[in-house]
Amino acid sequence: MASTLLSIQVIPKTPGGEDVIPYVDKAIEVIQRSGVKHQVNALETTMEGELSDLLEIVREMQEALIEAGCPSVISQVKIAHNPGGISMDKLTEKYRP
Repeated sequence: MASTLLSIQVIPKTPGGEDVIPYVDKAIEVIQRSGVKHQVNALETTMEGELSDLLEIVREMQEALIEAGCPSVISQVKIAHNPGGISMDKLTEKYRP
């Protein structure tokens, strides 16, 4: 079982005030390529894994957006860490039908 849940919302500054969605899509692609369990929600994406791996993905997301032409990126990150194990499914099971 994973030890960490990490939720991230990226807020890219776009060149010329462009729509941010294509840039957010690029950030999500980084998560998808990583292979970690994740869930995309309306305002943030939650990943499940080991803390060091998830923080590396965050770094890669930042770099991908800069490489895509964003002059800067703000990321809001929430981390739930439990060395004994934590999962999205376990935390949300009571809310599923």
